[in-house]
Amino acid sequence: MSYIIAEPCVGTKDSACVDVCPVDCIYTRDQDDMYYISPDECIDCAACEPVCPVTAIFAEDAVPAQWSEYIQKNHDYFKNVDPSELKRK
Repeated sequence: MSYIIAEPCVGTKDSACVDVCPVDCIYTRDQDDMYYISPDECIDCAACEPVCPVTAIFAEDAVPAQWSEYIQKNHDYFKNVDPSELKRK
């Protein structure tokens, strides 16, 4: 299980979560409107969750129902984006 970033991040793209992640598993690209957490790299430490200024980060099994599509969106992101395009800030 990993953490998921949901809709409240869209358009905000605050990097506080990136700054506290001990394994650097939170990514974006210039053209993205939010950050994404790599499910393969996340160690479920929850360090990112309390620093999110818009309460957009949830444990995968605790994503609110209205944002459940962000679980699949997050997983698909890492299947469909070239890793060389990813950056942390």
